[in-house]
Amino acid sequence: MAGSPRVGVLALQGDFREHIAVLKGLGADAVPVRRPEELAQVGGLVIPGGESSVMDKLSRAFGLAQPLKDAIAGGLPVYGTCAGLIMLADSILDGISGQQSLGGLDVAVRRNAFGSQLDSFETDLDIPVLGAEPVHAVFIRAPIVESVGEKATALAAVADGRVVAVEQGSLIGTSFHPEITGELRFHEYFLDKVRAA
Repeated sequence: MAGSPRVGVLALQGDFREHIAVLKGLGADAVPVRRPEELAQVGGLVIPGGESSVMDKLSRAFGLAQPLKDAIAGGLPVYGTCAGLIMLADSILDGISGQQSLGGLDVAVRRNAFGSQLDSFETDLDIPVLGAEPVHAVFIRAPIVESVGEKATALAAVADGRVVAVEQGSLIGTSFHPEITGELRFHEYFLDKVRAA
């Protein structure tokens, strides 16, 4: 479709196929990104859920880590879900030895903060930037935002007040997985940022 934004989904590991399907359903030209030359051809990027430490290692092995950092610093709109949020955080409080993030979001995150796969849960969140209707959120071995710096803005928190969605300029991060629940508003919000950029 003419004028549809070309959006990449980092496809090194994790649930990238689900994000591609959601973005295509919203009319975006969504493509997998595994190499620097593919990154150079997109106007926005989604970093999916998965295993953040594996994604970090693979991004370095594929020569993508520095191009990703440069793109983020240069204003590329990026949306990270779960592991993607960890990848975008300036600080990982409990990363494995040697684990690096791409940075960009002025937040500190804790991996697997809600426990193991068995501790996965669902809840409804009030997220005013997306409208009055609550967002049904699914948390799977999800990280938590332990602290939000001056540059970032919290978008949502769970009942105990812990932050689970943030934004900063053209960057968005969520602890949860809207791509697996049919919740489209975060992807629409992200596409608006891509079009605006």
